[in-house]
Amino acid sequence: MKVLMINGSPKGKRSNTYKLSVSFVEGVKVNNEIEYEEVQVNNLNIKPCLGCFSCWNKTPGHCVIKDEMDYVLEKILWADLVIWSFPLYYFNVPSKLKNVIDRQLPLVLPFMVKDSESGSHPTRYDMSAKKHIVISTCGFYTTEGNYGSVDLMFDHFLGKGRYEKIYCSQGELFRVPELSKRTNEYLSYVKQAGAEFMSGGITEGTKELIDTMLYPKETFEAMADASWGIEKETGEKADKSYTFTKQMAALYNKEAYKGKDIVLEMDYTDIDKKYQIVLHKDGYDVLKDNFKKYTTKIETPFSVWNDIASGKMSGKDAMMKKLYRVDGDFGLMIHWDDYFGSKKPKKNNSGKAVPEKKTNMMILLIPWIAFWVGAAIDAYVGSIISIAVCALTAVVFFKNKKTIYDVISSTAIILFSIAAILLGSANIMLPVSYLSFGLLWCISCITKIPLTAHYSMNNYNGESALENPLFMKTNKILTILWGILYILTSIWTFFLIQNNLSIYTAIINNVLPIIMGIFTKWFQNWYPAWFAKRK
Repeated sequence: MKVLMINGSPKGKRSNTYKLSVSFVEGVKVNNEIEYEEVQVNNLNIKPCLGCFSCWNKTPGHCVIKDEMDYVLEKILWADLVIWSFPLYYFNVPSKLKNVIDRQLPLVLPFMVKDSESGSHPTRYDMSAKKHIVISTCGFYTTEGNYGSVDLMFDHFLGKGRYEKIYCSQGELFRVPELSKRTNEYLSYVKQAGAEFMSGGITEGTKELIDTMLYPKETFEAMADASWGIEKETGEKADKSYTFTKQMAALYNKEAYKGKDIVLEMDYTDIDKKYQIVLHKDGYDVLKDNFKKYTTKIETPFSVWNDIASGKMSGKDAMMKKLYRVDGDFGLMIHWDDYFGSKKPKKNNSGKAVPEKKTNMMILLIPWIAFWVGAAIDAYVGSIISIAVCALTAVVFFKNKKTIYDVISSTAIILFSIAAILLGSANIMLPVSYLSFGLLWCISCITKIPLTAHYSMNNYNGESALENPLFMKTNKILTILWGILYILTSIWTFFLIQNNLSIYTAIINNVLPIIMGIFTKWFQNWYPAWFAKRK
């Protein structure tokens, strides 16, 4: 497969559209061996068409203008797939690319095609097997109503319905490092489109993802206005830190509003600048003075926060290194992606949303609880019930995400239940099960992800929380404490049973986990906030 990209942007490889086209090519390469070449139109000497028609009647198939267009025509004829890449300039293609399109006249014959709807000319060469895709970005919030003349032009010289197209609005956002998380997500969809294109066609689900705006109209226009660095009210040049803060505020997702206004104060300590972002149900306000009482305050060098926003530095690592501190309500930091993120539901190839499977701590706990309660009352009946509960958890996994600890738990309880049935008593297996459960928690702390993190991540932006060292440290502490609790539980359970004090076992072993659960809830909020305040 021979693939040619014709990059028509005056910015060459610095073009935003070029990023999309490269991603598409990466997708084409998946499961395909290709020969790949690029034509950078901006670097070529290509003069406008003279309209002399010499390429039809005097020098058939050859233009009388001697420049680098001969090279371009040669590459177009060589390619099996041609990618037309360009930004939208005044509702059409950039002028140099228009020259290239006009100068394709030698590729067609002068005769008229019979039964043509609007008039056309047959190709001089057999190009029936050649594939084309048009990739373009524009600076508007939507592509709707902006590509009419582009569609008509490509319909004429490529043939209506004979080429694929990827149009992306808000193209200027691809040059903003602070938005790389969202733009990289979009580029992954374009890469997926390239792979599907080579496998029979871009699916409707992928097309829908590509056609989805990067950000809502209101958000995009606020960021675009702020990006010029000019005060809208006065027309004067705005401070860089103020522009940056306004762009950050523009990402606010009103749907995350919890019924109470949030006042986020940004204190840029290295430049002595301070601003407030007030988040409310109707949107946001950015204050330069007349400050309100803040609910959350971030003290940070502007250079550090800028690096975090642009992806040069991890915000989570920066906090662990104490490069910035947070005062006030830490909840905003925990749910930052809810307020300023752009997480979208996963979709299948048909464009339907795919429910995200989540872990569930109850799937882990229920088999153990069933054994501890049931076997303590009646070893035989309780053990049978415990085995049945383990079997039922397998059904629950169809809707929930399974962890290794869920599997270990079900397997362990089945073995403990069988042992209790064979022994005719649970007096030994109950303490052993508590000890095993405690060791399970403690041993998980030497793995990459401690046990509690697998489950508590659901309340902290999902799997992305696993990349947060503070989240992991919090959960490692809690996991160790839970492990110690259950190891100690095995000890006093053994002694109480041996001394016929089982009634106290049930009370203690139910009350202590409840107290520990209350402590866990408090610690999950207190520890990160305490750590973030430290200098």
